[in-house]
Amino acid sequence: MKFEILKKDTLTKAKTGILHTDHGKIETPIFMPVGTVGSVKAVHQKELDEDIKAQIILGNTYHLYLRPGTEILKKAGGLHKFMNWNKPILTDSGGYQVFSLSEIRKITEEGVRFSSHIDGSKHMFTPENVVDTERIIGADIMMTLDECPPYPADYKYVKNSMNLTHRWLERGVKHFRNTEGLYGYKQAYFPIVQGGTYKDLRIQSAEFIASQNCDGNAVGGLSVGEPAEKMYEMIEIVNEILPDDKPRYLMGVGTPENILEGIALGIDMFDCVMPTRNGRNGMLFTWKGRINIKNEKYKDDFSPLDEYGTSFVDTYYSKAYVRHLMKSQERLAAQIASIHNLAFYLDLVKVAREKIKEGTFADWKNKTIKQLSVRL
Repeated sequence: MKFEILKKDTLTKAKTGILHTDHGKIETPIFMPVGTVGSVKAVHQKELDEDIKAQIILGNTYHLYLRPGTEILKKAGGLHKFMNWNKPILTDSGGYQVFSLSEIRKITEEGVRFSSHIDGSKHMFTPENVVDTERIIGADIMMTLDECPPYPADYKYVKNSMNLTHRWLERGVKHFRNTEGLYGYKQAYFPIVQGGTYKDLRIQSAEFIASQNCDGNAVGGLSVGEPAEKMYEMIEIVNEILPDDKPRYLMGVGTPENILEGIALGIDMFDCVMPTRNGRNGMLFTWKGRINIKNEKYKDDFSPLDEYGTSFVDTYYSKAYVRHLMKSQERLAAQIASIHNLAFYLDLVKVAREKIKEGTFADWKNKTIKQLSVRL
């Protein structure tokens, strides 16, 4: 995997580049729609490709491991063929889901034992078997197994958790480098910086992660309840250490404002369920601000959903119609809202790339953040 930097902003840490994978190139900074179980909720792959213009999507190791299972995925020839998606895929290791979804789990040096949230069956994730599972899934970018500590958590817990994550990483890196992909294309491996909101732990973790010399690096354990200012502080600290010539991925973040601030701090890749989850509940992100389409004032508003939007749904449907669908709990409402929000997120990072190339990113970012935070 090759990361080519095209232009750096002179006033911020923002940069634009191209991440080359065997399933195609990814223009950075990029937002990655979340396709947890091999599907971005309520959105067809054709719409992801042609309308939303997604360049890479996510799958989740925990969910795919439990259902449909590695046997089916291997028979299908990997997730790309199973879901008929020919562009890059990134898989989270599933560690976060183990800790957030499984009510019964036990963390040991070996790995983590957990009960399936589906049927209660018992399973074990280790750094090694997670690599094996991600090999079977066939993601272009694989994440390492880590423990994501809750917020808030005391210093001792976070330090012990971070050190365990580092030991798991050494085992995972060794196993990754001793194995090969199954489907004839190269896979990359990204470790994850942890350390909570403790500056010294974040520094230690970033230094350790950078020393592993992997294909890219991720920043995890943020956007879990801490104040936004603290999140930005941790990102800035970490990015002073992580190499600039390898892609940096901020996991699970976040709002459009978070993404623009993250780009300014040197982040290249983002993912979040917010555009689809909030969309299904009636929140639409637009260039003028946020809309709660369920509000009464849209009952007879026949103007386009978003006159500045780039998706076909933005001018094809009116606010009144989409509100009607939402109030009627019609499934089409979730589809329209998800397509709209994802297209907005992809458009946001596209314009950010353009502004970095033009040398006007900093001023544009500051003005845009103020506008995006408005509730209409």
